[in-house]
Amino acid sequence: MKNKLATYIILALPFLIFSQKEGKVISEYGKTYEVVNPDYKTDTKHELKAVFDIGRTFADSSKVNPLINTAARFLNMHKSAGVSLEKLKVAMVIHGAAAYDILNDVEYKAKYGIANPNTKLITALSEKGVHIILCGQTAAYRNITKEDALPEIKFALSAMTALVQLQNENYRLINF
Repeated sequence: MKNKLATYIILALPFLIFSQKEGKVISEYGKTYEVVNPDYKTDTKHELKAVFDIGRTFADSSKVNPLINTAARFLNMHKSAGVSLEKLKVAMVIHGAAAYDILNDVEYKAKYGIANPNTKLITALSEKGVHIILCGQTAAYRNITKEDALPEIKFALSAMTALVQLQNENYRLINF
């Protein structure tokens, strides 16, 4: 009996250490895991400026695009690690197939038959100061107008332009 209990405790240990938790900035999205005493410490004194290059979507149009959710995770994770919200600067540059993920609910429903599952997340990100930028070239190619997009979306000449300009402003590129 003691061996079975010891085996159970050892097998359960990783789940006890790495439990998923709700975010401190955007509670409904961007869940994170606590990493206890990491060897590579998080710098809480300097700004963390990140630009997410989001050019793809996933097969299930009824779910939030996980790449957009990553921006919420970035905010939640670093706030939990002790970085103040004022030091977290985030932008997302949307292009390619991901452009459909920023459609307003009417347009999304016309395309997929359901309301846009990304709407609440994009609104929450924008309310926390995240810049959400759509490639104008992608918008033109896919016939997406400003009226078709969620109101939080800013149009740029191109994704390339937005990515270069943000990097010129010391945003660090995150591309998955």
